[in-house]
Amino acid sequence: MIMELYRKNNLDCSRITTRNYSTSFSLGVRMLNARYRPGIYSIYGYVRYADEIVDTFFEQDQRLLFNEFKAESWKAIERGFSINPIIDSFQEAVRHYSIDHHLIEAFLSSMEMDLYQSEYDPRLLERYIYGSAEAVGLMCLRVFYFDEPEKYAGLVEPARKLGAAFQKVNFLRDAQDDFENKGRIYFQDIDFRRFDLASKRRIEAEIDADFKAAYQGIRALKKEVRFGVYLAYIYYLRLFRKIKRARPADILRQRYRLSNPRKMYLLANAYLKNAFNIL
Repeated sequence: MIMELYRKNNLDCSRITTRNYSTSFSLGVRMLNARYRPGIYSIYGYVRYADEIVDTFFEQDQRLLFNEFKAESWKAIERGFSINPIIDSFQEAVRHYSIDHHLIEAFLSSMEMDLYQSEYDPRLLERYIYGSAEAVGLMCLRVFYFDEPEKYAGLVEPARKLGAAFQKVNFLRDAQDDFENKGRIYFQDIDFRRFDLASKRRIEAEIDADFKAAYQGIRALKKEVRFGVYLAYIYYLRLFRKIKRARPADILRQRYRLSNPRKMYLLANAYLKNAFNIL
């Protein structure tokens, strides 16, 4: 009984973390069938904390903090327990859904790259996007289809494309902060000091292709999870279209977002499309 309370408390920490850090993603999770939500909250809470270490705590010894976080993660997964509520919630999901340890290794490797890497060639960028976004998407897909391996396997590629699209949109949305404040350039052959329309359109063409490939996978999802994933897809697609309309110089001056009324409109529209199976 005590352990049940302990696990519930730790899951609550992951749920609160999700809601505090991303209202959009949190809303998408709430649109999932209830039995899938705990695993997704646990994954998001974990990746959010790892990201905070490399993106926020600049006054601390980030490498030391990250190494401690990584070591505690593997110890927790091995013994099935952690005194850190976020890590404990994550290891519970890893063990319950048999999440591939390779996906965790890939994610942690990408996060660690942000501690020492500032520019990315095509090989490094592919590796970074796989770990930071695609692998996380595959963890979520595992939660959805942990007992249906054939269906999971059939949706791996669309899930990877969706993660890649989300990450590349984030790169454009956060370009000002990444470049000006953190000195990071994620796009190969892009000089943000001379960022022009041709460069911007080249990036956008990649993202368009990723979104199109991901959409077919979303349509094939089971109904219990399709609405939540489709809602996240629609939010990011509309954000991407807003960024596409912006001038290159504006990308480095502000962080783009969707207004709350716009999100509510998209929620209602997505609900109707999903309900009537007209995605």
